[in-house]
Amino acid sequence: MALNQVGLERLGTSVTDKIGENKNLIINGSQIISQRATSATGKTTTGFYCTDRFRFLNNNIGTFTLAQSTDAPTGFSKSLRLDCTTADTSIGAGDFLGVDQGIEGFNVQQLDYGLSSAKSITISFYVKSTTTGTYTFEIYMNEGEYFNSKTYTISSANTWERKTITFSGNTSNTIADDNTRGLTCNFWLSNGSNFEGGTFSDGTWHNTTNRRVHSSQVNIASSTDNDWSITGLQAEVGSVATDFEHRSFAQELALCQRYFEKSYDVGTTAGTATSSGSLNNGGLTGVNNASHATRASIRYKVTKRASPTVTTFDLSGNSGKCNFPDTSSNVTMTVLQAGFNGCAVETAAVTSTDTRCYYHFTAESEL
Repeated sequence: MALNQVGLERLGTSVTDKIGENKNLIINGSQIISQRATSATGKTTTGFYCTDRFRFLNNNIGTFTLAQSTDAPTGFSKSLRLDCTTADTSIGAGDFLGVDQGIEGFNVQQLDYGLSSAKSITISFYVKSTTTGTYTFEIYMNEGEYFNSKTYTISSANTWERKTITFSGNTSNTIADDNTRGLTCNFWLSNGSNFEGGTFSDGTWHNTTNRRVHSSQVNIASSTDNDWSITGLQAEVGSVATDFEHRSFAQELALCQRYFEKSYDVGTTAGTATSSGSLNNGGLTGVNNASHATRASIRYKVTKRASPTVTTFDLSGNSGKCNFPDTSSNVTMTVLQAGFNGCAVETAAVTSTDTRCYYHFTAESEL
């Protein structure tokens, strides 16, 4: 036995165990992190995140409630659930509905796309729905908009089922080595005719819109009785689906904070009226200019993917504001010099008696 293997086994960790670390390209695949909100009602448009890193996509198809649910298969504690609250059976040609996660180009260079050595990627996940039938799962490259789709089947209603799908590597097109979307994993849940009608991809790379979705794709918006849930999403290099890589809560949270961070406590939605976790810039009033504006710095816990959009909140939950408790006043707070690691904030003019400033913040740099 090699010396380094002996050392690992003395620590209770085998070489095989170590090889599997950080294999999952998906962040928060177990749905345990939900910084923005644990539920949201009446969602009709693209761009909302309930559980971190999972984007809701909706272009004119019904209305949905999204929730971080405790309904999950054995070995998991959370899932992302979509519940149809307004049905839609008249789907426009360009309409679409789904859930996706974008992966940074930095994080997928090991796939060797654009080379003859381009590697396969295997997707595995647990899914549950009221509606059985054919569903489309897609990966796509943002460079050149190259798509690759396959189907999976939900066989039993209201039952957790594990699915695995393998895609061949793209030998023709490269993924930029940068902080933009390199690869996207996309669950189709409904679609208009623009996305089908051509020869379905079925595992081949292409850049034709009408080959993206299978013609038998379920319309999850067809009834208010319909819902769809997902957890345990894993994307790994190679052609074999291995056991889901469970990361600790702290690890998963830190990975999510590259894209979204808040000063509020875990479990507290941004904009909640609370002082818990707020920043306190005491003693800074009046040191910068004659109008007695307060300036201070915010340093993020995790370096952001890009310069984020920063929003401040006063202790009553009003955005773009902060609190001066010495005079019980709420004033405007402006974000300055935002960068990958932090930003400056400045308040509107206050009096020299205002010696303390309290506020919360969020910083978002999603793909």
